[in-house]
Amino acid sequence: MPLYMYQAAYTPESWAAQMKNPQNRVESVGRQTTEAVGGTLIGGWYCLGEYDVMLIADVPDIESMAAIAVAIAAGGAIKSSQTTALMTGEELVAALKKSESVIKGYKPAR
Repeated sequence: MPLYMYQAAYTPESWAAQMKNPQNRVESVGRQTTEAVGGTLIGGWYCLGEYDVMLIADVPDIESMAAIAVAIAAGGAIKSSQTTALMTGEELVAALKKSESVIKGYKPAR
């Protein structure tokens, strides 16, 4: 199954609610949402910077990952998010090899 990284930034209201009732939302939300689409939560972490939380999910397809992202966004607790498809080193090597056939027919605009 494909791996995806999902990053989200909480709203100030969400942070305030979490301060009143501290809990590890990464584990509960991450596991529930990935399992709901037939996937597995690889891990989840809180972080500093543009995003407050990050999940790595192993899900069946991009539609499943989109369903997770939409469901979380619909809850209203986040102000922004980003989903990134992840590749293994072997997948990158295969893509690099395929790029040779693509580049032969590609003509850049000049």
